[in-house]
Amino acid sequence: MKIDEQIKQPIAYEMELFEQKFLLSMSSKVALLNRITTFIVNRKGKQMRPMFVFLVAKMVNNGNVSERTYRGAAVIELIHTATLVHDDVVDDSNRRRGFFSVNALWKNKIAVLIGDYLLSKGLLLSIDNNDFDLLKIISVAVREMSEGELLQIEKARQLDITEDVYYEIIRQKTATLIAACCSLGAASVKPNAHDVETMRKFGELIGMAFQIKDDLFDYGNEAIGKPTGIDIKERKMTLPLIYAINNSTKKEKSWLINSVKNHNKDRKRVKEVIAFVKNKGGLEYAVSKMLEFQDEALLLLNNYPESQFKASLLLMVNYVIDRKK
Repeated sequence: MKIDEQIKQPIAYEMELFEQKFLLSMSSKVALLNRITTFIVNRKGKQMRPMFVFLVAKMVNNGNVSERTYRGAAVIELIHTATLVHDDVVDDSNRRRGFFSVNALWKNKIAVLIGDYLLSKGLLLSIDNNDFDLLKIISVAVREMSEGELLQIEKARQLDITEDVYYEIIRQKTATLIAACCSLGAASVKPNAHDVETMRKFGELIGMAFQIKDDLFDYGNEAIGKPTGIDIKERKMTLPLIYAINNSTKKEKSWLINSVKNHNKDRKRVKEVIAFVKNKGGLEYAVSKMLEFQDEALLLLNNYPESQFKASLLLMVNYVIDRKK
């Protein structure tokens, strides 16, 4: 059995029911909208975010979920999908998970409107059911994701990024949404409980480890879903690169920054940068930091009694670190 199927096993019923509810939550009287939302649903990924919501809810609440849990998972997925549709427009990307993106098939104007529609559907799903605590959790995540993206763009212009700023970027850009999934799962069944903050922190740590793993793929040689050196081409300052810059001579540092700033489209130069970062121990350092975040996340799970839901969350933590793409 594949690891994602193992993780999903204790929540298989909930996930099946969630898919039906999620499709309903997207429905509209406009035929074009329904055609596009059906296209999006049929090309879904592994659905890690709703899985976090249901596993956390069941772990902290003796195996039980509520209608609020389904709504919370739907809100997360609606808003996450909206951000992906908008991201593809911003990045001028024609592919998403191996398929054509919405903007590639229906052009940018329609893609932006679809993103706006999904965002409003998510907000209204919470408002109509008075889930204001859940709405606050997801709204904070959306704000932070936007800030993280803009901070990264700002820093890519100057390339003056420290390790602390890097952690802040990935916390906002990636970790905040996984943190929202986990805190939302707890809040859906135990509003105002201490579990909500514990699970938020748990999700944030997983998200940090997840993004560092993603950064490491940029230096790999396997078939990993994205071509190597793509972060360098996009002038993204990742942890291995930051470590190499911080541990270089003045001359090496100048060459590195100049390479990323002015020669990031030169394939030979990008390969040289990758080799340099590897030789400086950038990959080993990033792996050690990723494992620190993993260990911190696992410590938080120690406070909960053994259950199949906790076992699945442990599998999820390890999957984030061991995945090949």
